[in-house]
Amino acid sequence: MSTMPIDPTAGIVGPLGPTGPAGIDRSTLAPAAPTDGAGFGELLLDGLDRLEGLTDRADGLAVDAATGRLENVHDYTIAASEASVATQLTVAVRNKAVEAFNEILRMQV
Repeated sequence: MSTMPIDPTAGIVGPLGPTGPAGIDRSTLAPAAPTDGAGFGELLLDGLDRLEGLTDRADGLAVDAATGRLENVHDYTIAASEASVATQLTVAVRNKAVEAFNEILRMQV
């Protein structure tokens, strides 16, 4: 009798599958690939727009939680965590870009 190994990642689209909590389609949160010749700047602007959307959603859910209109408080907790992680990632990318720019300025020609 032979056994086949199990692929633990089979069928998983994202960290929580194709849709996350509260029916959020995680495929819309994936970074867009430049198809029309868009460069690094366009990707950065797109990332900042996505960050703004995440923080706006978390802020809206916070208001709903404070006013008692939010039925599932865990939706706010998840949205706030996503916004926090996205902000930390954005700050890390910014810090690396500034570090790289400073390194380029230190180069001798």
